[in-house]
Amino acid sequence: MGRYFGAGLALVLLAAVACGRKENVPEPVPEPLLRSVTVLQDSVVLSDDGSIELSFTVKDPDFVFTELLLQTDAGAAPEEFSLLRFTRAAEAGSYTAVLQDAGRRKKYNRQVCLAIPQRNAETGVESFVSSAFFKVSSERQGPETGLSVVFVDTENGQEILSKEDYVPATIRIFGEGEYESLPSSACSIRGRGNTTWWWPKKPYLVKLEQKASVLGMPRHKRWVLLANFMDRTLMRNLVSMKVASMTGLDWTPRCVPVELVLNGKHQGTYLLVEQVRVDKDRVPVSEEDGFLLECDFHYDNEIQWTDPHGHNGQWGDGIPFGIKNPDPDDITEEQINYIRQYITETAEVLYGEDFAHPETGYARYLDVDSFVDYWLVFEVMCNHELGNPGSVYLHMDRGGKLIAGPCWDFDWGILSFHTSPGEYDLVNAKAFWYERLFRDPAFKEKVKARFQELLPRLQTIPAYMDECEALLTESARLNFQMWNPADDRSQNGGNIINGDENLSFHNAVKRLKDNYNTHLKVMARKL
Repeated sequence: MGRYFGAGLALVLLAAVACGRKENVPEPVPEPLLRSVTVLQDSVVLSDDGSIELSFTVKDPDFVFTELLLQTDAGAAPEEFSLLRFTRAAEAGSYTAVLQDAGRRKKYNRQVCLAIPQRNAETGVESFVSSAFFKVSSERQGPETGLSVVFVDTENGQEILSKEDYVPATIRIFGEGEYESLPSSACSIRGRGNTTWWWPKKPYLVKLEQKASVLGMPRHKRWVLLANFMDRTLMRNLVSMKVASMTGLDWTPRCVPVELVLNGKHQGTYLLVEQVRVDKDRVPVSEEDGFLLECDFHYDNEIQWTDPHGHNGQWGDGIPFGIKNPDPDDITEEQINYIRQYITETAEVLYGEDFAHPETGYARYLDVDSFVDYWLVFEVMCNHELGNPGSVYLHMDRGGKLIAGPCWDFDWGILSFHTSPGEYDLVNAKAFWYERLFRDPAFKEKVKARFQELLPRLQTIPAYMDECEALLTESARLNFQMWNPADDRSQNGGNIINGDENLSFHNAVKRLKDNYNTHLKVMARKL
């Protein structure tokens, strides 16, 4: 019995030793597995050609991966932006991914996720662990009509209530691939216009803090956003500036149709245009000793007077002259006297007995070629404002002659026989100083010859109108969902102004072309 007890004891001791050895053997460490990917932002916004960092974490923190995918809900990579790179952060399991805009200049809002591939060591099957979806948006949130988009955001969302007081703001412009975009820039903005300011769709003047080239136009601080509220075609100013650019006038404002988004709200189709200013890239006279004059029946210039000579349309005889340059704060009394005396002498000679004399008559005071071209632009477009006059500009350098131009403000009654009755006769034969100028056979012959010279170019304008229609069609659809141009009757005794306000966009453009072609024939017959 003792023998058996000893043997049992030995077995117990061996078992104890065996158990002790097992406790000292380390358990095998399981290979890290990827359990989840978590993106720490619900949404990010990308600027044009810009990039942004995106934070995410993984669980298990020790899982090692070298590939990270960006996927849409369809499982494909997005086209509008891409994953540029990712890096590991200091904290275990934390990472930063960098997303990059693809430079397509288009608006987007895409739901995407991050996906990490992993392979089963035993089966070799590859699978993906994905994050929840998050939103990637483009900075541009304006309408997609094919036009460039102008974003203006006033300080604290202030309303623009005045034509005198500027509101601090920022502006950025997306050129939609056709023009270079303007990055966010400091500016100030106020209202502008006379009659147009009182309509619901407001025009604005923007003053940049620093000079900049805008949509391919030369660098400057001051830009105008014309609302073209009453223009069912949205192209009267655009086409008129095209006609003016075909002539020999010193300078014609360049302009580009745009969408305006003001404080996040789409305002419709606008025309971004160079403001009429004295500058080496605009009105080409000396800033210190050159003159820019505006003749306008609104009498809203700080320095102005009325010369008794000349035809002032519905307002009777006498033409209002106002000084735009030099600035009222800088101009001297001597400069005011000089330009007033020059206008007086010019008018007296023009209305004198020997006014047509080639050496001592009006040609001594006027740059005649510019007055010919200026009249032709107004007449081709049936713009009766030359006879009011309204927004009629003249300029000159001291010691030089008085030059007509630039053209400006072609929306009221343009190519509308309803307001500017040019279906059977000339509109401006008696406007401004032209009633007197046309009494000189040499001047009339010069106008006729110049018209014939320009006619081949002028005959291309209907095709240009077709181009404008194609460009503006989608923009017009959105614009006229917001604004009714027939509301212009509020400023015209209850009557619509251009006569096409109640037509469709397409029919209004057709009417504009028909009237244009009709009036070219009238001019050929009457000149």
